[in-house]
Amino acid sequence: MPRRWVIDDAVAERLGRAGLPANNHNRQRALVIGLLLAILSLSAWAANRSTGFLTVPSPSGSGVLPPGELPYTGETSMSYFKDRVGAIAATAAITAAALSIGINCESAEAQTPCPGDINGDQVVNGIDLAIVLTNWGPCQQGPAWATVLEALPDPAIVTDPALRSAITTTGLPWRVKDTGTGIEMLLVPPGSFTMGCTASDWYVCDGIENPLHTVTLTSAFYLGRYEVTQAQWIAKMGSNPSYFVLPNWPGSLNRPVEQVSWTTIALFNAATSLRLPTEAEWEYAYRAQMGTSVTRTAFHNGTDDDVLLENIAWYNSNSGSQTHAFGGKTANALGLHDMSGNVWEWCNDWYGSYSSSPATNPTGPSSGTSHVLRGGSWGNDSNFSRASEREFYAPDFTVKSLGFRSARTP
Repeated sequence: MPRRWVIDDAVAERLGRAGLPANNHNRQRALVIGLLLAILSLSAWAANRSTGFLTVPSPSGSGVLPPGELPYTGETSMSYFKDRVGAIAATAAITAAALSIGINCESAEAQTPCPGDINGDQVVNGIDLAIVLTNWGPCQQGPAWATVLEALPDPAIVTDPALRSAITTTGLPWRVKDTGTGIEMLLVPPGSFTMGCTASDWYVCDGIENPLHTVTLTSAFYLGRYEVTQAQWIAKMGSNPSYFVLPNWPGSLNRPVEQVSWTTIALFNAATSLRLPTEAEWEYAYRAQMGTSVTRTAFHNGTDDDVLLENIAWYNSNSGSQTHAFGGKTANALGLHDMSGNVWEWCNDWYGSYSSSPATNPTGPSSGTSHVLRGGSWGNDSNFSRASEREFYAPDFTVKSLGFRSARTP
């Protein structure tokens, strides 16, 4: 039997006044209700502190009396005050339990899913309360350009609790669809990481992947869950530049669009208000971890083993010399697919050498002759699918292994 927490009569009575069932509920339900009531009570207390008024019944109907003035009702101001203080004290006790104890969702009955587990770490505790308080106010409905698909990150996809918390704390929905194009996008939270060389077991880094340097991205952004498909391109541009098309290549509309230049993509972006990610955004999203757990491995599946690349990428050892439909390989920690392999992805930046100095929201050189490519393709070996691997080509360059992934600012 799961452990239960019997709420005392005073707390149960006050929960009942709020129209919420409270008698002998399991601890999880009590904690969730307690968190909500505590927030409401403390908010009311803070408002009264700032105005110098106590909200009580008044004969004028205003609902507000100055301190010390008694309402003309059967209830004295003192008893009313005691009742309010009692409610705050009772709910504060529940909140204290939530902060110090929490509940393990896996050990309680009927806990699938766990309603109070906001960050998906299988425990209802003070972290969930902190997320609620951080986002206190009108609910975020998502950007005007987006259709919200899932507000909170799915723990089955974003398995790292720290990453889920970082996403949730932004107050922005996790998974959305760009309404104008139908492109599915995932939220990438702000953060810092070390950008640059991560060698694999078989390959060392190129010189242009050094020096290592710290990059900080101060704002969240959305990135396509998949590479832009042929269908999505045709819907906006009216034609298909790709090599892998029907009738020779079945399912081509769900394959990434390729043979697209940086210059042509700029026209697509002008028509859709989308953009390309910066090179720093791309590598940060590829690594897809938070804090001290930021992955410094060659591949986003947490390994330097080139043999294991086949689990996450279509490359020359398993692609059959062709692109493949989106979503066929394991996603990274954010839920992004094909960050390694399938097709190269254009970045917005002009190519330039790295500096060892820390950078905040870098966008690359102000001018140049070539733009950056990332991620490798179906025709390359594992070296080109490493997190830090960089290539660069002229803006008008096209090839059947080169596509892109869309980004958008909230």
